[in-house]
Amino acid sequence: MGLIGAFLGLFSHDIAIDLGTANTLVYVRGEGVIIDEPTVVALRRDTGRVIAVGLEAKTMLGRTPDSIQALRPMKDGVIANYEVTERMLKYFISKSHGRRRLIRPRTLICVPSGITEVEKRAVRDSALHAGAREVMMVYEPMAAAIGADLPVHEPVGNVIIDIGGGTTEVAVISLSGIVTNTSIRIGGDEMDAAIDKYLRKTYNLLVGEQTAESIKLKIGSAYPVDGEQTMIIRGRDVVEGVPRTLEITAEEIRQAIAETVGSIVLAVRQTLEQTPPELAADIVDRGIYMAGGGSLLRGLDRLLEVETELTVTRTEKALTTVVVGAGKIIDDGDRYRKVVIRGEDT
Repeated sequence: MGLIGAFLGLFSHDIAIDLGTANTLVYVRGEGVIIDEPTVVALRRDTGRVIAVGLEAKTMLGRTPDSIQALRPMKDGVIANYEVTERMLKYFISKSHGRRRLIRPRTLICVPSGITEVEKRAVRDSALHAGAREVMMVYEPMAAAIGADLPVHEPVGNVIIDIGGGTTEVAVISLSGIVTNTSIRIGGDEMDAAIDKYLRKTYNLLVGEQTAESIKLKIGSAYPVDGEQTMIIRGRDVVEGVPRTLEITAEEIRQAIAETVGSIVLAVRQTLEQTPPELAADIVDRGIYMAGGGSLLRGLDRLLEVETELTVTRTEKALTTVVVGAGKIIDDGDRYRKVVIRGEDT
């Protein structure tokens, strides 16, 4: 088996996977980011057969007949459905290597810094069963910092906030390690749920998951911004049971997600309060960097600046910062050796 493993290894292309609650991204060594799809799987209820993964499966959410189930196998940044996650990973790993079915890649997976040992083991086992030859992990805020080109190796304080669909990670990084961090299982999905709850409670209007997300993306904000708009939405009247149209304002949506946004602000403040004084001085000069899909919420950078009195910079490509950072790690393994959590550590 050793010779076979070595032989396959010669043809293996290392990959990095940002296994997110909302989206999964795959980086192939030497090729860059080649997959960016929703973390959604559609199955037949009777046989359990996978009929769609990613974007195609997401279009089915809330629209399937009884014979088909579309679901998200990740919740709060960790595996909620082991079997379905394994099938999804198998699909993404296979897709990343095209027709080269025999290839079993070494795989680096990004995980929340608040992940438990049991959850780490579930990630590792899923990836191995899905076709990975070896599984390593990296904490998401570390990958985000590397993707943002922060000097993680140097003895200076780097603050990174990574807001995903299921988690928010806030970390202070120095000398290739996380000095202090806060990981909360709140992110963009929580904002969508808050919008859904607000509309149901205030207007007796029931909207789907994808409608709530589109409202957030179009008029959602964390702080008043110029040119705020209204939006016409459609849903089902809870009382009458018939379709209804409603116009809502950006201010209403800001109020709806205020509690969720407040939790993110609190996580940032808690992390800063735990930072050693020597690194705190660096942070005053360098400010805070923000990545992840949730960081794109309008006015969030301004709100954090007001609350922390620090400069907040959103990374240029917030949606891919984490997976690009993980890609840099597999591209230059020697340089980033210290940031990797290997299989034997899990």
